Amino acid sequence: MSFKNKVVLITGGGRGIGKQIALDFAQQGSNIIFSYLKDHKSARDTEKEILQLGVKCLKIKAHLGDIVKIDSMFETVKSEFGKLDILINNAASGIHKKAEELSEKHWDWTMNINAKAPWICSIKASKIMPPGSKIINITSQGSQKVLPYYFSVGTSKAALEAMTRYLAVELSYKGISVNAVSGGYIHTEALDHFPNKSEMISASKKNLSNRPLEAHDIAKVVRFLCAKDADMIRGQVIIVDGGYSLKV
Repeated sequence: MSFKNKVVLITGGGRGIGKQIALDFAQQGSNIIFSYLKDHKSARDTEKEILQLGVKCLKIKAHLGDIVKIDSMFETVKSEFGKLDILINNAASGIHKKAEELSEKHWDWTMNINAKAPWICSIKASKIMPPGSKIINITSQGSQKVLPYYFSVGTSKAALEAMTRYLAVELSYKGISVNAVSGGYIHTEALDHFPNKSEMISASKKNLSNRPLEAHDIAKVVRFLCAKDADMIRGQVIIVDGGYSLKV
């Protein structure tokens, strides 16, 4: 499938895995929209890199924990492009504490961004998506395995994976495919917030491929799931970790 002139929205696309996914689609000729929250410099740099690839790029500052901001984002997408072919629910946040240390405010913050926002974004997107469109949710193995300091994020990602299955069924009548990609440890800025960062970086190298997992490994699988060749893959969580989870 050619991705030329497709319209792709990546939430949290200003840096990290989201940025790599955005660049990957831009290299295929897709027009890119990405949201970001606070890092204006990274957003400007990403926008510049995408524009240099000869495609359109629209960056939108949006707090995805706020439904009003989500509404505004999709109004802008519809106004600027008239449609959306691919939605990548990548944006994520969380407070890295154990369950007994977590406050209700921490819980609500994490769930609103990691679970509620992908639900709202998917429904909003489905209203302007033509048949054959794709939705990909970015999750993590903390949804299935208990990881240190990952209580709120892990439970929110478990909700996201359940949502993937429900949306795959409920949006199928519109011709929309929904899947998820679960990545292993990748050395991005997101790891800086973990107390056990050094252990996570070390673990990222201990997989069957004999090299660290990188963001472009995730991006390539996301792109495949958005191709017509993947039409018969529905409601699945594809693990991309170099086989690390087979050993632990």
